Amino acid sequence: IYGGRPPARALSLHHHQVPPPPDHPAFYCRVLTTTGRDSTQPAILKDLQRHPANWQILHMDLQRIGEGEKIRMHVPIHFVGEESSPGVKQGGTMSRLMTEVEVSCLPKDLPEYIEVDISGLDLDDMLYLSDVKAPEGVELTELAYGEEHDHAIVSVHIIRAAPVEEEEVAAPEAAEPGEAEQPEGPEEGGGEAED
Repeated sequence: IYGGRPPARALSLHHHQVPPPPDHPAFYCRVLTTTGRDSTQPAILKDLQRHPANWQILHMDLQRIGEGEKIRMHVPIHFVGEESSPGVKQGGTMSRLMTEVEVSCLPKDLPEYIEVDISGLDLDDMLYLSDVKAPEGVELTELAYGEEHDHAIVSVHIIRAAPVEEEEVAAPEAAEPGEAEQPEGPEEGGGEAED
């Protein structure tokens, strides 16, 4: 665990004391509480390493946080309303251009996910970061860098297969009946080859 004024500190835990993180990505944007012999410290998970074979947790990086200090975290985006989208009803496909977004907020305001409603998207429509309604107290950090960072997050369009270009291969002309193929020889007008 690291961060804040106290120096970094190594913690040892029995594996059964660590709740197995669910497959839901929201686990990685929750405020955790570490309890030691002499103190309790809120923290956020910054990294998690697992054993490649048995999926056992091998190592965790935790960052200390203060209740009055803003933190930056990546939270998943949940898209809703796909079945109601006019563009999808017309045969369009929803393309998720971003699956998570970085937010800045106080620990108490940290959302587990950001919900984006696409029920109003028509064909060839897109939503951008500036279209996202973040919860109160939550800011999207990319938008602080200017308009050029207002990235598209989702679009609805019809996917068309590219036409396959077939190469034309000229077939050899067949000889007419009675005509024999002439062996290649010296060009016309040339004399006999000299010894």
